[in-house]
Amino acid sequence: MSPKKKLTQGGSINERIGQHYSALSKSHKITADYVVANSFRAATMSIDELADAVGISNATANRFARALGFDGYPQFRAELVSGFETMLAPIEGLRSEIGRASSSTDIITRSLSDDIANLEITRREFRPDACNRAVQMILNAERIYIIGYGASAYLGGIMCHALTNYCDSVQANVGTGGPAQVSRTLYKFAERDLVIAISFPRYSSDVVTLVGQAKKRHVPILALTDRPSSPVASIANVTLYAQTKQQFNSEGIVLCLIEAICAAVANQSEASVDIAAETTELMLPWLHHGKK
Repeated sequence: MSPKKKLTQGGSINERIGQHYSALSKSHKITADYVVANSFRAATMSIDELADAVGISNATANRFARALGFDGYPQFRAELVSGFETMLAPIEGLRSEIGRASSSTDIITRSLSDDIANLEITRREFRPDACNRAVQMILNAERIYIIGYGASAYLGGIMCHALTNYCDSVQANVGTGGPAQVSRTLYKFAERDLVIAISFPRYSSDVVTLVGQAKKRHVPILALTDRPSSPVASIANVTLYAQTKQQFNSEGIVLCLIEAICAAVANQSEASVDIAAETTELMLPWLHHGKK
C-alpha cells in the first residue's frame, strides 16, 4: 500500500471528500454532506456520536473514513481536528473529565491541586528581565490601553482598576462598543503609550488584529498569554506567561499574574504610599467604619 498523502488543515478534508464523493455509497454521501456542513461539530464527535447524528452504524462510519483513504475513524477524526486543537481543548478536557468516575469533592480537590501546580510553574518560569521590562513599560507609558475579550475583558478591567492609582491614563475595552471602537481609540496611540494584550486559549482574533494594528503604529506591546506559540507572543515587545489548565483556562491563575504585576508597579511607583493614603481618604465617605 502506498503511503497516504498528509493532509493540511483548512479545506483538506473537504478536498478529500470532493475527490472521492462520486464513488461514495449513498450512506457515505450523507455522512460526507454532514461533515462538510458541520466540520467543527464533527471534529468534536466520537464515532458513536457521528453515527447517531447521521443515522448510520459505527461500522459504516469506519468504512466512510476508509473510503476517504484513512486507516479508520480515529485517523479521520485526528485530521479533522487538526488546526482546531486550541478551540477543542476545553471540549476534550470536559469529555475526559466526565469519563472519569469522580465525586464533586474529587473534582474540586483536583482542580485546586492543578491550580497550585500551574501557579508554581508560572512562578518558576518567570524571567526577571521580562518582569522588570514589563513594569517599566507600565510606569513609563503616558497612556495604557488593556485589550481582552471574553473572560480576558473582565480580567483587563480588574487590571485597569489596579493600575489607575499609579498611571496617568488607563483604559480597558470591557464595556466598549466593540473592536471597531477600540481600533479608533488605538489610532491615537503612539510610541510613548502602551497596549497590554491579555490573550489565552481560545485566542480571540480581535485581540490579534488590534495588537497587530497597534504594532504597525510602533506602539509598545505587553502581552499576557500562555505560551510562546500564542499569536500575540510574536507581536509583543515583552511577553509574560501564565501556565493554564489544559481542559479550560483558569482565570484565577491569570488574575494572580495580573495582581503580581500590579503589586510590582505599586512598589516601583514614586510616592506609592502617599497615593494609597490619599485614595483611602477620598474613599472614606463610602467605606463602612463599623459602630461609632
